Amino acid sequence: MIELWLTLMVMAGTVYLFVTDKLPVDVVALLVLSSLLVLGLVSPREALSGFSSQATITVAAMFVLSAGLQRSGALRAVGEQLARIRWRWLFALVMMMLVGSISAFVNNTAAVAVFLPLVIAATTANGWAPSRFLIPLSFAAQFGGVCTLVGTSTNLLVDSLARQTGRTGFTIFEFAPLGILFVVVGIAYLMIARSFLLPELGVARPDKDDHAGRYVAELVVPEQSPAIGKRGSEVVPVDFDGVFMLEILRGRRLLPSPRGSTVEEGDRLLVRGEWNRIQSFRRKMKLAHDRVASDLDGDIGTERLHAEVMVSPGSHLVNKSIKSVRFGHTYRARVHGIHRHMTVRQPLDEVPLAVGDVLLIDAPETAIEDLRADRGLIVLGKRPQEQVDTRRAATALAMLVLAIGTAALGWLPIVASALLGCVGLVLFRCLEPEEAYAAIDWRVVMLLAGVLPLGLALQNSGGADWVAQHAIGVFGQYGPVATLAAIYLLTAVMTEVMSNNAAAVLVVPIAIAAAEGLGVDAKPMLVAVAFAASTSFATPIGYQTNTMVYTAGGYRFTDFTRIGLPLNFIFWMMAIVLIPRYFPF
Repeated sequence: MIELWLTLMVMAGTVYLFVTDKLPVDVVALLVLSSLLVLGLVSPREALSGFSSQATITVAAMFVLSAGLQRSGALRAVGEQLARIRWRWLFALVMMMLVGSISAFVNNTAAVAVFLPLVIAATTANGWAPSRFLIPLSFAAQFGGVCTLVGTSTNLLVDSLARQTGRTGFTIFEFAPLGILFVVVGIAYLMIARSFLLPELGVARPDKDDHAGRYVAELVVPEQSPAIGKRGSEVVPVDFDGVFMLEILRGRRLLPSPRGSTVEEGDRLLVRGEWNRIQSFRRKMKLAHDRVASDLDGDIGTERLHAEVMVSPGSHLVNKSIKSVRFGHTYRARVHGIHRHMTVRQPLDEVPLAVGDVLLIDAPETAIEDLRADRGLIVLGKRPQEQVDTRRAATALAMLVLAIGTAALGWLPIVASALLGCVGLVLFRCLEPEEAYAAIDWRVVMLLAGVLPLGLALQNSGGADWVAQHAIGVFGQYGPVATLAAIYLLTAVMTEVMSNNAAAVLVVPIAIAAAEGLGVDAKPMLVAVAFAASTSFATPIGYQTNTMVYTAGGYRFTDFTRIGLPLNFIFWMMAIVLIPRYFPF
């Protein structure tokens, strides 16, 4: 009994840490693994089994295979063809069909990372608001991923957990008949709903330096500035043209009353507003951007450009500041502003970066091209695109097709075929070994390896049976379909507030225990978990692709809820009706 309560305590602590986001998800996963091992809830072999799990290895391999297509320019070539469409409805339809199809075989975060700047550039060029297209881009990547076993790491994780309990697991295309129906309904819903449930946030005008969104900038007060000797409220009046004073920094110290304090030479003003308005204010008050270091200026004749770069999921910059990573010298670029949905009230170089933050940088063209090659950053805006390497693109596509084809035909397990595909990419020089290692999102790998033992502990201690009896058991009296509906709903709610993989690990043992209690096949319950955990639409924090478009599109939190909650409900109803048809009890 003590093992049961210890396991439930670890589970409760895990849910709390995932929901509150007090620690990075990979750190939470390793903390869970260590706790289970120290408390004796799993053996050392079971604790480390996540690192050798088929799901963990396959997910890492699929990151590399996706990178082969991304680095060769194959996905970008597809996106450039998409950008030629001039009808708004057709552009939206083809975009969702393309991204949904690609995400069935390529990591959906990588697919969105490639299409995001292309969609922004194409919509801006056509005079369309990007906000009408970016949420559909994210959603299509999600429901496209449920069509195959390799479409999302969650599907592979559920399959691995099923096999650990002695079940047969899933074949690579077993999800496809049901997944395609979800894709069709999802696209149809978005085609109808996007016109009245998505906001019209306007069109960026890069030719006028009108960068999308409201930035926070840190401006230095030089000796000739007319702001010296004036109070903050006089420098930036309340009714000033779209610029708001946040703080006054003297040295590294915040003044207690920014609007009542007198501005002195050398102070730094933290202001917020649209970028062109900030620039107008800067010129009027003769303020300056921080020069950071004179050796970043380069040749006098070198043209310097403004570019917007977004911090991507899994980036090595997450939770690090511009100062701590020496951003200026590392990337040969100065950060002039930061755009995020939370208010910034500290020096810009001390702000811990988060996924979805957009940095407005000043850099030469060569530095911007280097930024494109960094997988931790996504360059937004209309910029010259790199040429497609036809040979590498064809080879990368062939490796992906061979890896999936050999697994689908049963010639090799998916983990073996995926690893051979990775070796092929390196042997044929589509990727250098260093690029292959860099392509793997190690946070996801550590998350999978760390939380898998929790599923074993829930089964070994009887915790899964206990939760199934008390949390799901009330629905058991109404039959397996009602239980399936409860499991799908539980997983969907958990996925909106924590990692989708973490939600799957916590619910899969409960789903299996509930099926065993009812005396039915557990496979329909496992499908419900996989689909619910892979489709998070109601919040911008439930899935990485949502977070990526959240800032880039200038959305509010409620924009996702307004269009995403009805889609979650539609998918829930479809799951109740269709899962038992394709996966009978």
